Amino acid sequence: MNNRPIPDGCLSVVMPVYNEEATICAIVNNVLLRPEVGELVIINDASSDNSWEKLQIFKDNARVKLFCQDINQGKGAAIIRGFKEATGDYVIIQDADFEYTPEDYPLVIQPLVDGKADVVYGARFMNTPGQVRYFRHEMGNKFLTFWSNVFSDIHLSDMETCYKAFRREVIQNLILTSCRFGIEVELTAKLARSRKLRIWEVPISYQPRRYDEGKKIGWKDGFAALWHIIRFNCFVNDKDSFRRNWDEVLKKAPENLD
Repeated sequence: MNNRPIPDGCLSVVMPVYNEEATICAIVNNVLLRPEVGELVIINDASSDNSWEKLQIFKDNARVKLFCQDINQGKGAAIIRGFKEATGDYVIIQDADFEYTPEDYPLVIQPLVDGKADVVYGARFMNTPGQVRYFRHEMGNKFLTFWSNVFSDIHLSDMETCYKAFRREVIQNLILTSCRFGIEVELTAKLARSRKLRIWEVPISYQPRRYDEGKKIGWKDGFAALWHIIRFNCFVNDKDSFRRNWDEVLKKAPENLD
C-alpha cells in the first residue's frame, strides 16, 4: 500500500516562544525549509530577552505570522492562541529549540494525509536512535503517561510529547483552557473523551537539551500534571470540552486508503 503524497503548504506550524533568543532564528529557518509547511504561526509569550527583536527579520515573510502576548501567560496560552490563528489543513506544535526536528514532519502527518488518523502523536520513546536521555525526566514522562492512560483509557507511550499533529477542524473543535504545561494533559484528555477520533502514534527522533541550555519544565510541573490528569478526565464534561458535535466535525473526513 502506497502513501499519499504530502501536499506542499498543507501544514500550519504553531510555535510558542519564551526566551529562546539563542535558537529562535535557526529553528524558524529549519521549519521554513520544509515544503509541507504553508505557514508558521509564532506566539511570543512576552519574552524578556531578545527573542521578539530577533523574530523581526521574518516579519515580511508571507509564510510567517508573528504574534506577541502583552504579558507572559504560559506555554499553553500561546499554543491555544496559535491554534486559533492556524489556517492549514493540518496543524502541528513545534518548540522553539532543537529537541525536535522539522525533518520528522512527514512521518508525523502522513497518517493524517492518508486519511487513517485525525490526531497523531510523535512518540520519543519508541526505541528510536538518538542521544542518551535524562533517566529521571524520562521516567517522569512515563509515569505521567501511565496515569493519563489509566484515566483517559487510551494507550499512549508518550503523552507529553511536543509533536502532536491534528486535522485543523479537530483541534479547533476543542475548548482548551490550560495556560501552562497542563496543556499536554488537557489535549490528551479531551481528545480521548471524544471516543470518535482516530489517534495514532509514530516514532520520532529526539535531542533533549540540558537544563543549563534552557529546559523549562520541572518537578513542580509534574505534580501539577497529576492534578490536571484527574481534573480533565474526571471533572470536565463534553460541554466544556467541545464546540460542536463530533459527527458534524468529522463528516468530511478523508477516505482511508485501505
